[in-house]
Amino acid sequence: MKATIKDVAKLAGVSFKTVSRVINREPSVGEELQSRVWAAVEELGYQPNLSARQLRGGASFLAFIYDNPNSHYVIDMQHGILDECRKQGYELLIHPMDATSDSVTDELLKLAANSHIAGLVLTPPFSESPELVTALLQKKVQFVRILSGSSEPDDLTPCIFVDDFQAAYDITNYLINLGHHQIAFLGGQLEHRSSVERLNGYKAALEHHGIRFDDKLVLGGDYNFDSGTDRTNQLFRRRKRPTAIFACNDEIAAGALFAARVKQVAVPQELSIVGFEDSPFSRQTWPKLTTAHQPNTAIAEKAATLLIQSVRAEKQGQTLEGGGDNGFRPTLVTRDSTGPAPARS
Repeated sequence: MKATIKDVAKLAGVSFKTVSRVINREPSVGEELQSRVWAAVEELGYQPNLSARQLRGGASFLAFIYDNPNSHYVIDMQHGILDECRKQGYELLIHPMDATSDSVTDELLKLAANSHIAGLVLTPPFSESPELVTALLQKKVQFVRILSGSSEPDDLTPCIFVDDFQAAYDITNYLINLGHHQIAFLGGQLEHRSSVERLNGYKAALEHHGIRFDDKLVLGGDYNFDSGTDRTNQLFRRRKRPTAIFACNDEIAAGALFAARVKQVAVPQELSIVGFEDSPFSRQTWPKLTTAHQPNTAIAEKAATLLIQSVRAEKQGQTLEGGGDNGFRPTLVTRDSTGPAPARS
């Protein structure tokens, strides 16, 4: 027979209400009691009854909100949030949305009104919309934002921030130290703040080395393979080609690499290519892509942790204290797609 909460209480020598508080991660239970309860849970293989929680009207789901064509990003985020949900006794609702829709705010408010939704994990561009954030706050919806930046932009809600600026600076600095001065930048959609932050990091590195910024080397577009291919072909039609390409994600970089192979441009002997995020694209190409490792699973898990802490603090009539290490900085991973700048005749 399956173990019950009363079985756990008996083995741990506590009341079943104490077991309930421990399983629900309420902060009012001391560490010694928590250890006894969790030891009993593990020994008995006890699983909390999600259906019973729902019947009592308890909010048991976190909702992951996204609009991102990168399937690898979405899967990594799902894994991170789901891992934390399982640890904390929550379920996960996956909710893709169209960020360009006029009904985004209404749709999210209706979703949040569902009695089983405890809170929302917002990813860009939803997390970067002041109008949406204001509307959710007015309705007292619990949510956590994942943002691009070097620090929290405000103290309105818990945030996870990713330092795209410094990562882009590091990439550009690396290419410059290899002797590259003509570095093309293939960006993503500007409604994503990460696109802006990465461009600003690129510019800052050029300025640091005294290299004039050339806006003709900056080509905007989408975060996908075809966009990378098309824009690289545009660069190849120019009389003076760049010696390196900084692509705003690995899909763009893989598209750039494909275009180079078709045109028989040797990588990295004639052209160095760098991506961003360290997705499977970066390891499945030939040569493998230099990139910036962005720990999306860890970012998502931290976001879920913060959201659950915020939800439980609100139930206790408390406010989740700010601070803590909620920032992530993508780190440079050097592989075979980059090398010294070719000599120019």
